[in-house]
Order: sequence, then structure tokens, then C-alpha cells
Amino acid sequence: MGRRYWLVKEEPESLAWEAFVRDGGAAWTGVRNYQARNHLRTMQPGDRVFYYHSGKPREIVGIAEVRRRAYPDPTAPEADWSAVDLTPLEALPQAVTLAAMKADPALENLPLLRQSRLSVVPVSAAEWRRILELGGHSRSADV
Repeated sequence: MGRRYWLVKEEPESLAWEAFVRDGGAAWTGVRNYQARNHLRTMQPGDRVFYYHSGKPREIVGIAEVRRRAYPDPTAPEADWSAVDLTPLEALPQAVTLAAMKADPALENLPLLRQSRLSVVPVSAAEWRRILELGGHSRSADV
């Protein structure tokens, strides 16, 4: 199976894109939803990830890469939770707002819009390319 695409959500007050970039990445810990956990467990090194600010404003601001596949989440030793390591690749030339995604018919099935409470969701290759276009990104889906 080839590269997969994902979206992760983070409150900018907890870990803004700028801090994520400054730190050179982060362990993606603290996910406490079984479906989102299972998505983390599916991620593979090299998969691409949209970084979404879930606070105000709600928008995709950057692109990251999975660097380390799922491992036991060190913040939850009492349960069966997982984490992955993510590394920033680049900021989008312009953020893609939640409103813009909702208004775009090509994104009507985007899991972010259909399962808004999940913090980790898959993104199809077609959705990935469309979001790149909306974000003013001029390169292919292979960022």
C-alpha cells in the first residue's frame, strides 16, 4: 500500500504550528478516542499529515510527516493508547479554513466535516490534492 494522508487536530494554545516547527516535531500523544487511536495505529513513516488548528480560527495551517509508527502512549500507562511521532514539513501558503472546506463540494465527504470530534482522521488522495489547491500549494500530492 502506498502513502496515506491524514489530518490531526491541535488547539493552537496547546501546540501551535509555529511551536511544532520550532521544536522540530512532536510525539502525538493524548488521543483518547478508540477510532482516532486506531487511525494512529494505521499511520506509517512517510505518510503525510495536515496540521489543523482546532481553536479559533479553525484551519489547516501546515503539512507534517509521520516519522515513527505507533507505539504505546507514554502519557497513558494505565490503558491501551497509542502515539506517533510527527515532523513538520512546511506551512501552507495560505491557511484553509473550516468554512472554506465546508463550502467546497469536492470535500463533502471529508471525515473532518463528517466526524468533527475526532482528533485524527484519514484524508483521501483527492481530498489531499484539493486542500493543497485551496491552500495555494503549487506542488503535487507528494509534497
